Amino acid sequence: MLLFHASSLEIKKPKIINRFKTLDFGTGFYTTSNKEQAEAFAIKVYNRRKKEGFPIVNIYKFNDKALELNTLAFDKPSEKWLDFVVYNRKFGRKENYDLIIGPVANDDVFSVIALYESGNLTKSEAIKRFKVKKLFNQYLFCNKKALSSLSFVESYKLEIK
Repeated sequence: MLLFHASSLEIKKPKIINRFKTLDFGTGFYTTSNKEQAEAFAIKVYNRRKKEGFPIVNIYKFNDKALELNTLAFDKPSEKWLDFVVYNRKFGRKENYDLIIGPVANDDVFSVIALYESGNLTKSEAIKRFKVKKLFNQYLFCNKKALSSLSFVESYKLEIK
């Protein structure tokens, strides 16, 4: 399976960098199986970094059969997924997983999470709102063991408009 990582750099050897601890699934190396999602996020990364470098998509081959990884997977937004994302965004991840797979809580979804956290939506109302959105997936590699199942294929720069 091919996975994509958005960046402003070519990353041949992925590492865990504790830059942002309060992301959807906590600290780790984030990838997706959706090329278009990675391209859109690479442009966001480029713009956030004050247009330093280039928007780059790194491609990796994921050998999911090579290792036995302690994996947490969410097929779709659920109450368990919502609780997990809200907790991680507030406090960082406490569980020890090698790999976490599930929907991305993108900017659009984040507003629903904010409404839920503030008490303006119930958990079931939030889940209903997620079901009408097209949510892409993310694969979070949480440690060196998990990263060893990735092998760099290539990277490419996106055109800046």
